[in-house]
Amino acid sequence: MEPEVGTMLLSLVVHTYSLRYWFPATIMLGSAPAYLLSWGAWRLLSTVLPARMYHKLDDRLYSMYQSMVLFFFENYTGVEIIIYGDIPKNKENVIYLSNHQCTADWIIADMLAIRQSALGHVRYVLKDGLKWLPLYGWYFSQHGGAYVKRSARFSEMAMKKKLYNQTQSGTPMFLVIFPEGTRYNPELKNVIADSQAFATKEGLAVLKHTLTPRMKASHIALEAMKDHLHAVYDVTVAYESTHTVSRQRKSAPSMPEFLCKECPRVHIHFDRVDIKEIPLEPLFFRRWLHERFEIKDRLLTDFYESEDDDKICRFPGEGKPSPLLLSKTFPSVMILGGLTLPLLLTESGRRLYVRTWVYGTLLGWLWVNAFP
Repeated sequence: MEPEVGTMLLSLVVHTYSLRYWFPATIMLGSAPAYLLSWGAWRLLSTVLPARMYHKLDDRLYSMYQSMVLFFFENYTGVEIIIYGDIPKNKENVIYLSNHQCTADWIIADMLAIRQSALGHVRYVLKDGLKWLPLYGWYFSQHGGAYVKRSARFSEMAMKKKLYNQTQSGTPMFLVIFPEGTRYNPELKNVIADSQAFATKEGLAVLKHTLTPRMKASHIALEAMKDHLHAVYDVTVAYESTHTVSRQRKSAPSMPEFLCKECPRVHIHFDRVDIKEIPLEPLFFRRWLHERFEIKDRLLTDFYESEDDDKICRFPGEGKPSPLLLSKTFPSVMILGGLTLPLLLTESGRRLYVRTWVYGTLLGWLWVNAFP
């Protein structure tokens, strides 16, 4: 009898733990059809309006959805955000460059953007495979994101044209790029070794806590938007849960692990670089980008390996806790919930809900492949 009780208790613990993730994930994913239908209605209405008008409301809609996402990733989890450096109070057109170690990195960009009231302006440079995400893959492209490949087949002109057209219509820009291309995972020794070997071959400094950055997407974005941009936000992120008492680095939390409250604190080092200080010539830009990652590598080395107990698990300088008010996120949960529930409570609504998932996904796949 005792083993059965133990098994039941273990099963209860496992199910309770999984609910930490499934509850918010169900709401975030479940509201996607209602959001897409609302956006689609505006997209049709705005076809006769200037592009600037479409982007203005699209940004407001996107800000609402991402505010709901941040309610779960920040308010619900209770994670403490520590920021080193001063985020400008005024919104700017920027490229956001960060180290990349897990899927939660995308949420960190949103966390900084909402603190600048620029959440709706966030657009991503994404790996090509993510365009197959149901509904989201197509919408990210419609919102101004660009898909890139890490092969020679990567169409530079398609990305350049898309970004240039948006700048011509005056679209506000908070473009998120992870120059490493691949997530840094301390357990994947072969990936790190290959990256370091590439740096050695190219005559670049070998990095320990980041991968060697690739310049193509960042340089294309800079060239296409050079007259539209104000700055580059150079961001270095460290998840406190990845630090061990033996000063070893562990894998960063995935989105599900983050939602399961496995990361008590996130440290974000912020540095603003004026666009005038960044060289456009490819050779010099490559050197500039690598030097920025050398700075990141030193910051992360101190964070994980410092022998000084006062410096370990923190970045240099004053780190300020930055709580996110519920008033900035919870109203979006209520609005999207209010849009979703009517669809689920009636038979016709449920049919529309399912059809939006199915046909929206299929049409989105066709569209994003035909018009990248």
